[in-house]
Amino acid sequence: MGKRAIFFDRDGVLCQAVVKEGKPYPPADAASLIVPPAATLLLPRLKTLGFFLFVVTNQPDVARGTRTKENVLAINEKLATLLPLDGFYVCFHDNQDNCPCRKPKPGLILKAAEENGIDLGASWLIGDRASDVEAGVRAGCLTIFLDFDYAEPKATRPNFVRTSLKAAIDLILEEESRGDAQ
Repeated sequence: MGKRAIFFDRDGVLCQAVVKEGKPYPPADAASLIVPPAATLLLPRLKTLGFFLFVVTNQPDVARGTRTKENVLAINEKLATLLPLDGFYVCFHDNQDNCPCRKPKPGLILKAAEENGIDLGASWLIGDRASDVEAGVRAGCLTIFLDFDYAEPKATRPNFVRTSLKAAIDLILEEESRGDAQ
């Protein structure tokens, strides 16, 4: 088995999303960043099991002109100081750009895997939107959909559904311990 990774969406997964009219949005800036306690407590455990931890995030507000690239990078930098992450893969495009990196396309995951020698079949993706899960499925990862009951279509093909980051990571830890017992 090659190197394994867990790919996390950023907003809504590793940092609290700002929900407006039932839809999730990124924090306004690095000072507004709120990291769930489960991330701080459990990501180090995933690292001790040998997982690489990557953020794969769409940030279309840059293409839309409502946020700067510097703003997005400042949030990522702060997140990197708080969590044991191995890298960030960011798509700054919008839907009409039709780029291969914008989720639900798997480009961000495939790039991270290629650059880091990751075995996608032994890796996971955790996301809170249908596009996250679809990208993980297309890349060949196991997927966990965090269902926060947003006012948008739910993921249709996840391997697992959970309602918190803690529950998602607990699932991976359980699967790991089950694998060790075999």
